[in-house]
Amino acid sequence: MIMIINQLSKYLIDLRYEDIPEEVIEKAKLCFLDYLAVYLRGLETDNAKIAIRTIYELYNGDFNSLNKGFINGIASHSLDLDDGHRFAQLHPGSVVFSTILALSTDNSLDLNITSEEFFEAIIVGYETAIVIGMMINPNHRNQGFHSSGTIGSIASGAVASKLLNLNQEKTEHCLGLCATQSSGLLEADHAGTMGKSLHLGNAVFNGILSAFLAKNGFTGGESLIDGKEGFIKAMASDLYENHCDENGNFDALKLSEFIDINLNKFHINEVYLKKYPFCRHIHSAIDSSLFLKDELNKLDLDNLENISSIDIETYKIASEHDNYNPKNIQDLKQSLPYAVAIYLVSDDLSLDSIDELIEKGLFSDSSEEEILKIKDIANKINIHENEELNQLTPDKRPSKVIIKFKDNLNKNNTLENTTYYPLGEVENPLSEEDILEKFKLLNPKFNMNKLQIIKHMEDYSINEVFEKLGL
Repeated sequence: MIMIINQLSKYLIDLRYEDIPEEVIEKAKLCFLDYLAVYLRGLETDNAKIAIRTIYELYNGDFNSLNKGFINGIASHSLDLDDGHRFAQLHPGSVVFSTILALSTDNSLDLNITSEEFFEAIIVGYETAIVIGMMINPNHRNQGFHSSGTIGSIASGAVASKLLNLNQEKTEHCLGLCATQSSGLLEADHAGTMGKSLHLGNAVFNGILSAFLAKNGFTGGESLIDGKEGFIKAMASDLYENHCDENGNFDALKLSEFIDINLNKFHINEVYLKKYPFCRHIHSAIDSSLFLKDELNKLDLDNLENISSIDIETYKIASEHDNYNPKNIQDLKQSLPYAVAIYLVSDDLSLDSIDELIEKGLFSDSSEEEILKIKDIANKINIHENEELNQLTPDKRPSKVIIKFKDNLNKNNTLENTTYYPLGEVENPLSEEDILEKFKLLNPKFNMNKLQIIKHMEDYSINEVFEKLGL
């Protein structure tokens, strides 16, 4: 019987640069540009700095590909600004590019990766992550797993296997080893911990380690995803049980067909890019708030004291981001009421603006006027799960924001707006100019002229590209 690991391995070995459409290459370049913007700023976060100090402490500063990959994964996911896929419910770019960057810049490996191999690795990584995510979610997520960490391990292994040019047998062992090492609990995300970014660091570390173990003869096995005690059984149990017959025997045929149908569809084209440093499930409410803030200004009702209440109706997962008392930056990124309140008060959700608010005492009993206004607005926000909007997910990620006023200041006493596709989705995209602006905002000291090489990177080796970019 052909198993999922067999299918994935054959696909990633067979994919060649000439099979990739030009528009897919251009989207890969855009995702790479976006990754660099987030990764470089992410190196300045406490998450990354602590991880770097820890590597120095444990490994005497030996930043080989494993340790580089670990740092890359943490840095690129620490800001909550990395790309994602709404159907797969994960962040593929942080894993894929972190793996490539770690292997490409480890001079001891002497891989000499070509631009063609670079793009091949990007595509197999994104395809592996997204197709597995689409197959097992939302069940996997609902069971408490952070897909970017769990599935991310397998995607990283796919990238590393491709770059190391492993044969099919060794690739299968690599993916099996990745599956058995996959980890990441969603509780770490919603409890406001650094563990969320650790999941991505571990994913990249495990993917690279698995590839080298397999290269040197360590076995992993072809059944570790869909075997009777494999990844799906353990970590997406409802999906597994739904594919068992009346005698409890698992029939993987439909899942195998799903893989066949969906692989090689270049799902990177469906990836969203983010503008706001908050969990993606919060973004549609932010976008509606942005629209309504403009309406408030037009009606000369921008004095927020005139607001009596703000109702946010949204889908289940988004409604669960209801932290009204964030204690740290990790908490804040998961807080729907605070994200909306900060935007309505400050007109700015940039990292620098948020850092300034934290310095003013956002997480304390500060008497700063701006902080008091934000907390007042946050306390006026009521979050409701809306079953109609639930039914629209995951095709859409909708939120409706309704602002109600005191004393009939507005003739209808309310303003409302519904966003179905958050900014950055392919239905509501960010342009290359938007991503360049994001890059500059995140990395104001970076020489933006260096980025020009990305447009023509097919003309260079990846080592030359990374050297010109200063990586």
